[in-house]
Amino acid sequence: MFKVCLEYWNVLVRGLYEDGRNSSFNTPSALLNLGSANNGSGGNGLSADLRRQMYSTTLTGVRYVMISRMARPEEVLVVENDEGEIVREFIKETDTITLYKAQRECLIYLTHLDPKDMEEIMIEKLGRQMDGSEWSWSNLNKLCWAIGSISGSMSEDQERKVLVLIIKDLLSLCELKRGKDNKAVVASNIMYVVGQYPRFLKAHWKFLKTVANKLFEFMHELHEGVRDMACDTFVTIAQKCRRHFIAQQPGEPCPFVEEIIATAPSITSDLEPQQVNRFCEAVGYLISAQLNTQAQTQLIEGLMRPSNDVWDRLVQQASGNINILEDLNIVKQLGNVLRTNVSACGAVGKGFISQIGRIYIDMLGLYRAVSEIISSCVARDGESVTRHANVRAMRSIKKEALRLVDTYVKHCDGEIAAINENMVPPLLEAVLADYAQNVPPARDAEVLKTVATITNVLGGLMTDKIPIIFESLFESTMNMIKQDFTEYPEHRLAVYHLLRTINQKCFNATLNLPPTQFQFMVMSIMWGFKHTLRDVADLGLTIALDMINNFNISDRAISDAFFQTYFVDLLNEIIVVLTDNDHKSSFRLQCMVLARMIHLVESNQITAPLFDASLSDNTNMNNSLFIRRSLANLLTSAFANLSQRQIEVFVEGLFNFNDDFEKFRNHVRDFLIQTKEFAGDNADLYLEETENEIQKTKLKEKELAMQIPGMVKPSDMEEDD
Repeated sequence: MFKVCLEYWNVLVRGLYEDGRNSSFNTPSALLNLGSANNGSGGNGLSADLRRQMYSTTLTGVRYVMISRMARPEEVLVVENDEGEIVREFIKETDTITLYKAQRECLIYLTHLDPKDMEEIMIEKLGRQMDGSEWSWSNLNKLCWAIGSISGSMSEDQERKVLVLIIKDLLSLCELKRGKDNKAVVASNIMYVVGQYPRFLKAHWKFLKTVANKLFEFMHELHEGVRDMACDTFVTIAQKCRRHFIAQQPGEPCPFVEEIIATAPSITSDLEPQQVNRFCEAVGYLISAQLNTQAQTQLIEGLMRPSNDVWDRLVQQASGNINILEDLNIVKQLGNVLRTNVSACGAVGKGFISQIGRIYIDMLGLYRAVSEIISSCVARDGESVTRHANVRAMRSIKKEALRLVDTYVKHCDGEIAAINENMVPPLLEAVLADYAQNVPPARDAEVLKTVATITNVLGGLMTDKIPIIFESLFESTMNMIKQDFTEYPEHRLAVYHLLRTINQKCFNATLNLPPTQFQFMVMSIMWGFKHTLRDVADLGLTIALDMINNFNISDRAISDAFFQTYFVDLLNEIIVVLTDNDHKSSFRLQCMVLARMIHLVESNQITAPLFDASLSDNTNMNNSLFIRRSLANLLTSAFANLSQRQIEVFVEGLFNFNDDFEKFRNHVRDFLIQTKEFAGDNADLYLEETENEIQKTKLKEKELAMQIPGMVKPSDMEEDD
C-alpha cells in the first residue's frame, strides 16, 4: 500500500514542481491533471502558487510520513537486524535501494516546493531525538537518511544554516549516548549525513576539519561496521574536498594532510588491514591534489613509511632465510603491505612511481621466491596443495604485486618510455616463464591482465616482446581452457582481452609469428566466438573483426595469403554461431563480422581467389559467386525445412545490403525467425535495440535530473574540486 501511495505522491509533487516552472494553469481541471500539459483553452485559471497553497497542508503531512518511513540508503553499513541487534550489513537489498530512490526523489520535490517547511520539520524531529521524547535507533536512522537524501535541494545559505544545527546536534548526541550500539547508530548517521554534503564541507573548513577528526575518532569504535563506514566516508570526503586538505588554511601551522600523515599510525591502530587500505586510499586522494612534485613525493614517503618499515624488515629476514616465507603470518603481512601500495597507488596516480621504485626490485625478487616455494610444494604434494591456506597466501603476494604494476601503468599518464625501459623487462623476466611452467591451478589470471594493460598503454613499444608473450602466456592458457567452455572463467576472459589488445596495438607482431603459432591464434579466435558466455563470444567476434580489417589494409601479398587460407573457415564458423539459438546474444557482432566479410568480397577488395580454380567447373567463377554458392550450400544442409528459393533470396539479400548495416541486420533477423530455429523468446535478436533504448532512457533521465538541484547525488556528480 505504501509503495502505491508513494507512486501517487511522486506524480503529484513532480507535477506541482513542474507547474512552478510555468506561469499558470489555464483551466481549473488542471487541479486533477497533476502536471499534465496546458490545453490552451484559456479562461479562468489557477496560478501555480495558488495550487501549491491548496496542497500545502497535505504536503506537510506527506513530509512527516516520508521522513518517518524513509528507506535505508546503500551507503549505510550499520543496520538493525530482526533480533534488534546493531550489525554490519554485508548484502545489499535491491528492493530497499529501489524504495529509497523513489522516496529520495519525492523528498527532493517536497523540499523544492517548501524548503522552509522541510527545514522546520527536520529540526523539530531532531529536537525530539535530543530530548529523548522520540529517541530510538529506527527514528534517528530514518530522519538522518531523509536529511542526507535532500542534499543540494536547498539554497547554499539555507543548507549551511540547517546543517550547522544538525551536525552540532548529532555530535552532541554522540557524546550523550552510552553503549556500543547507541554510539554505533549515532556515528553511522553522522557519517552518512556529512558524506552527502560535500558542498557545505568545502565552504566551511572548520566544519570539514571537525568532521575529519570525528571520523578518525570513529575509526577506534568497537563496532566493525562503524570503522568500515568511517573509512568509506573519509574516502568520499577526500575525493570531493582534497584541495582543502592540501592547502595551508588560515590559523593552521601546516596543511592538514601533513598532520593526518604524521598521526596515521595512531589513527589506524584499531583498524583491520582492509580498513587501513581504505584509509591510505583516502590519503592518497589528498596527496594527488599536491601539484608540486617534490612536496608530493615527501607526502607519499610519509604515508607509506609504516608499511615500508614492515616491508624492509620482512624482506631483510627473507633474504637471510627464505624459509620464513613458509610462515603464514609473515606471508599475510607482506600481502597486506602490497595491498596498501595498490590502494594508495590508484588514488595518488603517476606520482606514486617514487614508492614503486623503492620496492620494485625486492617485490619481483619476492615474486620469484614464493613462486619457487609454490612449485616445490606442488612437486612434493600434488596440485591439490594450491588450495592450502599457506599456498593461497603466497599466491596473493604474486597477485598483489601484479595488481600494483597494473594499477600504476593505468595511471602513468604518458610515462611510457620509462615504464618500457625500467619496469617491463624485469617484470616479464619474473612472470612469463613462471606462468608457463606452473601447473594450471597455480597460474594467476592477473599475469594476463597486467600484460594486457602494459600492451594497451605501451602499444608499439611491446612489438618485440609479443613472440615470447605468445609462447609463454597464450598457448599455455589456451591449453587450459580448450577442453570446454566453462573451466577457468577468469583466465578465459583475460586471455581474450590480451589477444584483442595485441591485435589492436601490436598487429604487426602477429605477422612475424611462426605459421603454427599463427594458425593456433586464428583457431583460438574462432573457438572464442563459439562460447555461449556472451563476454567471451563478443571478444572473439571483436578480435575477428579487428583482424579482418587489419589484414585488409596490410600489404597485398600478406592479406591475400591470409584470406586464401582462413576466409572460408571464418565465414563457415560465423554462419554456424549465427544460426545457433544458443549464441543469439552476440547477434549484432555476428552480423557485423558477416557484413564486413561479404562487403570485402562484393567490393573486390579481396583480389586473390578464395576458391581452387582447378576444381571449379565454371570458367567464369569469381569470389562473389563462390561465396554465394558456399553460403547457399551451407544453409541448405543446415535448414532442410527451407526451400531453395528462400535460401537464394536470403543470400542475395546479404550481398545487396552488405554496406547498409541496419538493413543487413534486419534481413538476417527476419531469416532466422523464418527458419523457426529461433522459435520462442527472440529478445536477444533485438538486444541492440533494447540496450540502445535503455541507454537513451537513462541519458534522458540524467539530463532531466541535472536540471533539478539535488536530484543527482553528490557521489554521482563530476568532481569540480
